[in-house]
Amino acid sequence: MRDPDEEIQATVRDLFAAFDATGSAYGVVGVFAARRFPRRAYGGAWAGEIRWGRLTHGRVLGILANPAYAGAYVFGRYRARRTLTPDGTIRTKLISLPLPEWAVLIRDHHPGYISWETYLANRERMAAHCTHHGARPEREGSALCQGIVRCGSCGRGMSTTYPAGKPAYDCSRTRSDHTKTPGCRSVLAAIVDEVVGQRLLQVVAPEEIALALAAADEVADRHARSRRALELRVERARYEAARAERAFHHCDPENRLVARSLEQRWESQLKELAEAERELASDTRRSPMPPREEIEALARDLPRLWAAPTTSAKDRKRLVRSLVADVTVMSEPAGPRLGIGIRWRSGAAEEVATVRWKSAAQSRRTPVGVVEFVARLAPERSDAEIAAALNAEGRTTGTGRPFDVDAVRWVRFAHGIRPRPLPAPGELTVEQVATHLGVSPNVVYYWIGHGQLEARRGPAGRLSVPFLPEVDRACRDRIARSRHLPTRTQNTLQGI
Repeated sequence: MRDPDEEIQATVRDLFAAFDATGSAYGVVGVFAARRFPRRAYGGAWAGEIRWGRLTHGRVLGILANPAYAGAYVFGRYRARRTLTPDGTIRTKLISLPLPEWAVLIRDHHPGYISWETYLANRERMAAHCTHHGARPEREGSALCQGIVRCGSCGRGMSTTYPAGKPAYDCSRTRSDHTKTPGCRSVLAAIVDEVVGQRLLQVVAPEEIALALAAADEVADRHARSRRALELRVERARYEAARAERAFHHCDPENRLVARSLEQRWESQLKELAEAERELASDTRRSPMPPREEIEALARDLPRLWAAPTTSAKDRKRLVRSLVADVTVMSEPAGPRLGIGIRWRSGAAEEVATVRWKSAAQSRRTPVGVVEFVARLAPERSDAEIAAALNAEGRTTGTGRPFDVDAVRWVRFAHGIRPRPLPAPGELTVEQVATHLGVSPNVVYYWIGHGQLEARRGPAGRLSVPFLPEVDRACRDRIARSRHLPTRTQNTLQGI
């Protein structure tokens, strides 16, 4: 039965309106985070009186499940069931019965806040959110199709996981049950979500303006109800303050104990009145919604609104579920092709073909044509010449950069492409010169770097030394005069 207090009636109506807007008891608690909610006290000094405080999640669930708020009288919603524990203790537990098993149900018994049809619809929505019974409601994650994706190979629902922070749809149940088929695979959620989101925007394009205006009217209505609740709170606070003032003035001044108590109560009511008036003034200055012309302009650009950072992932999921019944992913056992089947709530179905995204290693891999080009020119040209030839043909590396000597060397190293054989007739490598003279290769590199020994750089970037007899004698003389080379090396050159 409705409470005669108008403020309480308005608050309870706002609770049901918040559930209709948010779709969950958790969302209703968030709407009432900055508001008070009434609760009648049972027992104690405050028995029968209304106490205002914070709205809890359990309180919302109790109100939504109570048919009395729909104007119905019910008896027999619960049944006591006794159980015997292993230690011999008898425990009594209340079991909630389904609606057909209620002993007494009298509809339209008294004025309610909602209709019986709305009450039944709310029960269905709450049951759809109960994950204990297999429900998969929309959540706050970024995976757009979370909860409505099915595997096209085994037909079971795909789980939503977040490896490395990126959402993915995984056919994990078949793997845990050892019933996995070759087509049961994982797929990045972004691939499926992109296809479904694009198709959704194409489908709802003709209805964009109507949807936006309907949402704007709902926001305006919600704001009006919230402001009405604040007005009723101010009215109640004024009445309580005036009542406390009258009680204080009618008190006997000589009874100081009672006078002090009444004065404190009066001050408390004045503070509450000031707080209520401040909230009402703040709500009055706040614009509830933009002009209707601006809403119509925004509604014509639904793709931008869909991608806006202010649009939450949960809102996108609700829009998807209002039109899409489920999504089926059909994957090749080892191929990149994906078939995404969309079944609309109207009964229509369609399939969209797409491919998997390349991994980071695949996207950065050198093209096959470039590897073949380098392998063909490597026996004849240097790395610098090969890089110039690749850039002349407009070829790039796997990361999209132009080729340089280091990039060509990496391609040869990664694919085992050997350069042109060195040295040419009459030439020796640095290692061969060092072995012939009995010195370290670092000595030969020092001579080349300081211009004491001529050398040329071959196609692969390796050094080749023209080693004629006079060059041999000059090197031996240099070693013999050196004071830094080991004595053993000099003795070896002198034949000692």
